[in-house]
Amino acid sequence: MPDIRLPDGSIRSFDKPVTVHEVAASIGTGLARAALAGRVDGQLVDTSYLIAANVDLAIITEKDADGLSIIRHSTAHLLAYAVKELFPEAQVTIGPEIENGFYYDFAYKRPFTPEDLVAIEKKMTELAKKDIPVERYELPRDEAIAYFKSIGEAYKAEIIESIPQGEVLSLYREGEFTDLCRGPHVPSTGKLKVFKLMKVAGAYWRGDSNNEMLQRIYGTAWQKKEDLEQYLFMLEEAEKRDHRKLGRQLDLFHLQDEAPGMVFWHPKGWALWQSIEQYMRKTLTEAGYQEIRTPMVMDRVLWEKSGHWENYREGMFTTESEKRDYAVKPMNCPGHVQVFNQGLRSYRDLPMRLAEFGACHRNEPSGALHGIMRVRGFVQDDAHIFCTEEQIIEEARAFNELTMAVYKRFGFDKVAIKLSLRPEKYAGTLETWDRAEEGLREALRACGVEWEELPGEGAFYGPKIEYHIKDALGRSWQCGTLQLDYVLPERLGAEYVTEDNGRARPVMLHRAILGSLERFIGILIENHAGVFPLWLAPVQMVVMNITSAQADYAADVATSLRKLGYKVDLDLRNEKIGYKIREHSLQKLPYQVVIGDKEKEGGLVAVRARGEDLGQMTLQAFADHLQAAMAQV
Repeated sequence: MPDIRLPDGSIRSFDKPVTVHEVAASIGTGLARAALAGRVDGQLVDTSYLIAANVDLAIITEKDADGLSIIRHSTAHLLAYAVKELFPEAQVTIGPEIENGFYYDFAYKRPFTPEDLVAIEKKMTELAKKDIPVERYELPRDEAIAYFKSIGEAYKAEIIESIPQGEVLSLYREGEFTDLCRGPHVPSTGKLKVFKLMKVAGAYWRGDSNNEMLQRIYGTAWQKKEDLEQYLFMLEEAEKRDHRKLGRQLDLFHLQDEAPGMVFWHPKGWALWQSIEQYMRKTLTEAGYQEIRTPMVMDRVLWEKSGHWENYREGMFTTESEKRDYAVKPMNCPGHVQVFNQGLRSYRDLPMRLAEFGACHRNEPSGALHGIMRVRGFVQDDAHIFCTEEQIIEEARAFNELTMAVYKRFGFDKVAIKLSLRPEKYAGTLETWDRAEEGLREALRACGVEWEELPGEGAFYGPKIEYHIKDALGRSWQCGTLQLDYVLPERLGAEYVTEDNGRARPVMLHRAILGSLERFIGILIENHAGVFPLWLAPVQMVVMNITSAQADYAADVATSLRKLGYKVDLDLRNEKIGYKIREHSLQKLPYQVVIGDKEKEGGLVAVRARGEDLGQMTLQAFADHLQAAMAQV
C-alpha cells in the first residue's frame, strides 16, 4: 500500500490506494478545500487521481504558479461551457492557457458581439457559482470520435482523428458539457472566481490560412480580485503608452499600406533614432569595434552556402536580374564573413570585432506586423566577433558588461538572461553543438550571472544567450543576443594563420544589444510613455516669447542653446503664452523656456521643466543645469 512523501520530507502511509484529494484531507480540511491538483513524481494530475504506489506528492493550490495555470485552463473550458449553453449551435475547437489568461476558438454562424461577451461572462459566473464537479474519464479513440460526431462537434472529432493510435484519450465533463483535454483541471467550477472576457478576434482553424476562419474569444483569470484589477490597470496604462498612438501624437513616424511593415520616420522620430545610433556608435568604438557596411542584396549562392536558403527561405525577399537569383539580406552575418575573408588574417588580428547598423528585410506574415515592434524592414545594431577558442570567455564577459551598461543608460536595470539551446532543425554536428552550448555556459559562469535554459530555442547555426529587459509596466522584451557559431565560418571558408603558420577556423560570435532599432524605439516610447529623458528627447526644449517685443532676444537664446548642441524649437507665434505652454506640454518636451520683458531686460531665461517651474536664471546657469540633466536616464 502506498507510502506518500510530501514536500517537507514527511511520509504518510495508507492501507489502500488513495486519491490526491484524500491525501489532502488527511492533512487538513483547509488544504482539501484549497486543493486544485497534485504533482505526483513531478507530473501534474487531478485531485481525483488515484495513487496506488509509493510516490512523491505536492498538493497544488492557488498559491502555486501551477495553480494559476490550471485555473486559467479550466476557465477556458468554463467559457466553452457557457458558449454552448447560450449558443448550442456553436462548435468548440481548442482552448489553451496563454500568458495572463486563455482563449477558446469557436465556429459559429455569425460574429460574436460585445453584448454576447457580456452574456457569456454572466453565464460563466452562474456556472461557477453552482460549483459543478469536473470529472475526468477515458474513452477509446473510435468511441471518442463517434461521441463528438454524434453531438455535432466535427472539429473535436477531427482533432482526435489526428492523434496517433493507442494514445489514451481523456475527456472532462462538467454538467452538460464534455470536452477533450489532457488536463488536469480544477475539481469543480466553484474554484473559478476571478475572470473576465477581453475581446473577440479571428483565427484560422489549425493556424492555416487555407482553412476556415473561427472566432477566438480571449479572457483572463487570476487567483485574487486584486490581481485582476492590477492587470486591467496595466492594460489601461499600456494602451495609453501604445507606441503607435504616441508615434502619431509626438509626430515621430507613420506606417501605410503601400509599404507594409516599413517605417516612415519623421524629423522628430529620426532625431530620436540618431540619438540612439550615435550613442551606440560611440560606445562600440570605445569597446574596440570597427564599423563596416555590407550590401543589401546578395546572390542566392552565398545564402545557399551559409545555410539560410535551406533554413530560412520563407522569410526572405528575393529578386532576379540577368538570370541570377538574389535575396535581400534578412541578416548581416554572411556579409560580415565576406569582409573577414578579404586578405590574409593572422591570429594577431583576433579578436576582430566588426559592427554594422545593418538594414535587413524579412518577409513577416502581414497578420504578425505590429507598429514598429514587428516590421519587415529594420536595422540591427549588429556585430560579429571573430576570435579563437581561448578568447570566447573573455569576449563574452566583455559583451555582458557592455550590454548591461547600455541597458542602464537607457533606463533598464532589470535584465533576465536566458540560454537558448539546440533546435530540432540545426546545422553542424551534435558534437559541435555540445561544445558550443557548454562554451556559453562557461562564459555565463565567468560573468557571474544566473540564467534560465530554453531547450530547442537556439538558431539553426548555434546556441545563443538572450537578454530580456523589463519595462516600467513589468513587461519583458528580448533584445540582446550573443550566439556562438562554429558552423558559419566553416561553411563560408573563414580562416586565419595560426602562431605556428598553420590554418584554423575562427569562432564567430554573433551579437546585438538593442536588436532591431525600430523595435527598441517602440519599447523606449512605451517604457517612457513618450516622456523621454533629456539626452534622448527628439526636441529637448522650446524657446517662446510672450510678445513680439522679445522675439529677437528669444531667437538669440535659441541660437545660443543650439550652439551648445541641444535640439531647440523656437516658437515666436502671435499666440497667448498660456496656449503655447499647453500645446508644447502635449509634446512632452523636457524644457520650456519663456522670454518676457523681465528676462530680456535682465539677460535671463524663465524655465519650466515638464510642469515644474524652475524660475528665472542666467543662460549659463541653465546650460549648467542641462549638462547635469544629460546624464540622467
